[in-house]
Amino acid sequence: MHLHYIDILIIVTYLAITVFIGSFLSNKASKNMGSYFLGGNKLPWYMLGLSNASGMFDISGTMWLVTLAFVYGIKSIWIPWLWPVFNQIFLMVFLSAWLRRSNVTTGAQWIQTRFGNGTGSSLSHGIVVVFALLSGLGFLAYGFIGLGKFMLIFVPWEFVNSYLQLNIPMEYIPHLYGIVFTLFAVFYTLLGGMTSIVWADVLQYSIMAVASIAIGVIAFNAVGDYGLVVPEGWLNPFFGESLNIDWGKIIPAVNGKIEEDGYSLFMAMFMMMLFKGAFISFAGPAPNYDMQKILATKSPSEASKMSGFVSAILMPVRYLMIAGFAALGIIFYDKLNINVAGVLDFEQILPSTINQFVPTGLLGLLLAGLLAAFMSTFSGTLNAAQAYVTNDIYLKYINPNSSKNSIKIANYIIGLVVVVVSIVLGIQAKNVNQVLQLIVSALWGGYTAANVLKWYWWRFNSYGYFWGMMSGIIISAFPMIFPTMLETLFPNFAADIRILYYFPIILVGLTIFSVVDTLMSSPTDEKVLKDFYKNVKPWGFWKPIQELVEKEDSQFIKNGNFKRDMFNIIIGILWQTSLVALPMYFVFHEFLAGVVTLVVALVLTLVLKKTWYNKLHEFDR
Repeated sequence: MHLHYIDILIIVTYLAITVFIGSFLSNKASKNMGSYFLGGNKLPWYMLGLSNASGMFDISGTMWLVTLAFVYGIKSIWIPWLWPVFNQIFLMVFLSAWLRRSNVTTGAQWIQTRFGNGTGSSLSHGIVVVFALLSGLGFLAYGFIGLGKFMLIFVPWEFVNSYLQLNIPMEYIPHLYGIVFTLFAVFYTLLGGMTSIVWADVLQYSIMAVASIAIGVIAFNAVGDYGLVVPEGWLNPFFGESLNIDWGKIIPAVNGKIEEDGYSLFMAMFMMMLFKGAFISFAGPAPNYDMQKILATKSPSEASKMSGFVSAILMPVRYLMIAGFAALGIIFYDKLNINVAGVLDFEQILPSTINQFVPTGLLGLLLAGLLAAFMSTFSGTLNAAQAYVTNDIYLKYINPNSSKNSIKIANYIIGLVVVVVSIVLGIQAKNVNQVLQLIVSALWGGYTAANVLKWYWWRFNSYGYFWGMMSGIIISAFPMIFPTMLETLFPNFAADIRILYYFPIILVGLTIFSVVDTLMSSPTDEKVLKDFYKNVKPWGFWKPIQELVEKEDSQFIKNGNFKRDMFNIIIGILWQTSLVALPMYFVFHEFLAGVVTLVVALVLTLVLKKTWYNKLHEFDR
């Protein structure tokens, strides 16, 4: 399918609006550092929530989720717990408020509020900056190539090159497409900063919402006209020890996909996902665009509202589109072209279905929306990377006394350098892939234990944090240094999920190194701990510091909300999951289950209003 001129006009109009947003907001963003990176902490929580949701609506993730819905049906609602998606509930319930009370610009600056100054704090600060930059470069490098490959399906190079007459090897065409579209995101991000990103994201979310509703309606009508032939258990979210989904009599090739994924023994995998997801969620947000949106809110209570709003507006809309494409893929499977180089690639369901069934006008809107999703993720990641380099390297070590104009110029230069480096890494992906994957994966593996301990244990110090992260890097890197290690340890599990079962080993190793290094070094300065405890008000193992604070301030009230927070997390996860299942049931014409799910979602919403929303004013005290 070639794009109609109407589709092209829609895409061009969207790109022009993003350029206008960046130009219009450039003066507001250049007032100071807070205005540039955090929007001056003046942006409404609901706009930041829309922005955050837009950043999570990425192309690659949507392709993967469509594949899961196609293969596993309603049971696919659990698999994204691998990320875990429910970390937004932990942020909503308490962690966003704790983080926002710090009043810093980046996660690396937050380290000083917890550990103070000194050698250990500098080391901890440094490793957070390294983590943020490397993970950010990884997302930027590979994200723009994925965008290029996706757009190449709908805008054939032969058509474009008939006008340009360029002699470029075909292997670099996706890179060229990626660079062209990336430049628009770079423009409004560099000029307008956080405010520009948020306004562009609101536009992008609106486009995606319209496109999702349209796809959901098309699929709903198709299911009504043709029916949905699926295996037994496909429409049931519940499971036993095994999935027991057999596509053998319908689309036999799908059984090979299930075996390859390794999700058959689902109960064991589910428990491991829950275990891993809980620890990652307790660790708090990684230093990326999600953390920046939290820090950009007006107050701790608005930070919590923003994180809760993300689930409410992202899950139903996104899964309306996902369920729609999955249903269309099943109904018209014989018409799809998902054969790549002689091998069935189920991740081609999304682009192939778009090619086959999305009409003119809606196609342009949908492509603009998916393009917007990429640009939202890219711009947020770029803004976060800029913030870390400018605040935590340039102003801290290179030019602490920079003028306003110097900072503005530095922001532009740093942003351009980050983009250029990420593009070079992407173009050279074949050469740097193994090294970059090693660094990024190792840093993520080394993040959990140290970042759990920093919130909940007063005795944990900067040396424990630094060496915990470093030991985590080493332990996490073993499977990449020794490729057969995971196969030897977990021979009965599929290759793609063995790393999931390696997580407890990483966690135990990290915890041991973190605790031992902490106990072998002096505690954090008492004043730093008291200030942190009074300001952030965490619960956990803080009794010695609590007693010191109460001696100095008889009016101080400790955070006694642990049980309430745990209750709200359980209710919140069930609420979020119901919002995922709800649109899928209606698209698949499972009306009774859909109504029951809707009632459950409404009841859980009312419970959260009473036990969470009505208590938010406490966060601002």
